[in-house]
Amino acid sequence: MSPKVTKIKLNNGMELPMVGLGTYARKWDAGDFQQAVECGIDLGYRHIDTASIYKNEEEVGQGILNKIKNGNVSRDDLFITTKLWNNYHGENDVVPALKESLEKLKLDYVDLYLVHWPISINNNGEDKGIDYLETWLGMEQALQLGLTKAIGVSNFNEEQLDRLLKVAKVKPVVNQIEINPTLTQHKLVDFCKSSNVQAVAYTPLGLMSDARPEFAHLDRIKTDPKLGALAAKHGKTRAQIALRYLVQRGIVVIPKSFTKSRMEENLNIFEFELSDDEMALVDSFNIDHRCVPATSFAHHKYYPF
Repeated sequence: MSPKVTKIKLNNGMELPMVGLGTYARKWDAGDFQQAVECGIDLGYRHIDTASIYKNEEEVGQGILNKIKNGNVSRDDLFITTKLWNNYHGENDVVPALKESLEKLKLDYVDLYLVHWPISINNNGEDKGIDYLETWLGMEQALQLGLTKAIGVSNFNEEQLDRLLKVAKVKPVVNQIEINPTLTQHKLVDFCKSSNVQAVAYTPLGLMSDARPEFAHLDRIKTDPKLGALAAKHGKTRAQIALRYLVQRGIVVIPKSFTKSRMEENLNIFEFELSDDEMALVDSFNIDHRCVPATSFAHHKYYPF
């Protein structure tokens, strides 16, 4: 029996499952995306997150299509997110980019389309300096055309989000950002809440899911005995404690895994609660460390960090 996943209402009335299946993979941990999506749907995932830059929309879409064809789920059961890459930031480029993604996904629409970064580039990766306010006009057109049911942003800082909110005809429903116990982002999350924009956490396990050995010594989530004792007390893993911490803060999480046991584990975080003291303990692991600093964009005009 699939676990009951709590949903949260977005500012447009849509409901988003609070745990989604992330599908990003670096070259050293790439997996079988189609199989992962099919397995995820079987386990109870109804929120699936991809992006054009992940180069896996065709495989993700095939997994979705197979499960719909088999009668395991209907399209209406699923919440599918994809993202606009930085070289399509011109107002007139957004709709064609989304149509291309939809063709790869084999879908008539996505539930949520995100501006992946506030940064714009040309095909050589050079800064084009296109204002993300122009990009948002294209996003609103995509919404009007019914190609997506909702639009949002990703990797926007507080100042950028505030600037967008002041002029947008359609408010973004989410801001997808890196949030985890080693990058708690309280100020930005609080701003999202006060603006009625849902915070969605990518890399929600932080350093636990960062394969770079030079940062291993910082990973207290994986090594701290107090956290180990807390996990043992609840009969959960350290990863489940980290995800529960975020969900309990009202943050949607999109952990990625290609291992069935871990995918199942990531869903099973709704039948226990952390006390205020336990939440404070997990919160204390913050070191403001970004696993995704996107330093290649550091000199671009709209770099958010």
